[in-house]
Amino acid sequence: MKEIKISIPEYDNGIECVWEENFKIKTSAPFDALTIEANREGLISLARHLLHLAQDDVPNGCHFHLDEYNSLEDGSLELIISKNEDL
Repeated sequence: MKEIKISIPEYDNGIECVWEENFKIKTSAPFDALTIEANREGLISLARHLLHLAQDDVPNGCHFHLDEYNSLEDGSLELIISKNEDL
């Protein structure tokens, strides 16, 4: 198994989105299925955000919200990813 090291921000009363340089992410829902397309930098950035949310000290309900006006490519659907320990 290949090991990849990635630095994630510590939780400090909010989620900090740290992006790789030149990241690109686009969301769509063709055929009623959510599709996330991203270049390498975009995938690394999303992985960092997910790992940030997964930290033990991040409270339930904490989330990040992305859309075409905030980090996603033009024409993208809104994307909200939330921590929910009640699932």
